[in-house]
Amino acid sequence: MKFHRLIILLIVIITAGTLKAQENPAPYKFPARGKNDTIRVASTNDNGEMIPWLPLNEVVIYGVRMFKTPADQAAFNRLRYNVLKVMPYALYAKRRYEKLERDIASTPDRKEQKKLIKQCDEEIKLMFKTQIKELTITQGQILTKLIDREVGRTTYQIVKETQGGVKAFLYQSVARVVGHNLKSTYDPEEDRDIESIIRSSGFYQQ
Repeated sequence: MKFHRLIILLIVIITAGTLKAQENPAPYKFPARGKNDTIRVASTNDNGEMIPWLPLNEVVIYGVRMFKTPADQAAFNRLRYNVLKVMPYALYAKRRYEKLERDIASTPDRKEQKKLIKQCDEEIKLMFKTQIKELTITQGQILTKLIDREVGRTTYQIVKETQGGVKAFLYQSVARVVGHNLKSTYDPEEDRDIESIIRSSGFYQQ
């Protein structure tokens, strides 16, 4: 009997709350619509007034950099040229190795995985033979840093993972002879000039 009384009490409370809500409905006031207002947008109820709003893309404002000497400005301009020169290669490496990882994750067969790795390696080698070999030592040094920035692993680690430790050691030995270091890492604080150039370059606004 007590259970039935409890059920009846709950029904009365819910019904009373519903009736009270119906007695005082919150009126919605929408802004006047013009003849060209045809796009639906989100809105927020602000004390009964519907306020339309649109999400906006992030806007980054950069200050005008001042240089102490013309030599400092010339050095920065050279750095900017070199960064913009090699950044597309770093982005290509990022996309290519991301694709390789997805393909390997969806291919359980070890032989097929080796084929995928070999294909990726050949594409990277072709890029080196046709384009990257023309880079200067400075541009090559910047590229190894940017690969670490974009891929999250150094060039040495990538070679070691895909080709093994022996080849990674051999490639590193050759690179050191010509002034490169495949183990170069990227530090946004230490390489803040490079970071500033990348952020203001528009590569991530596409």
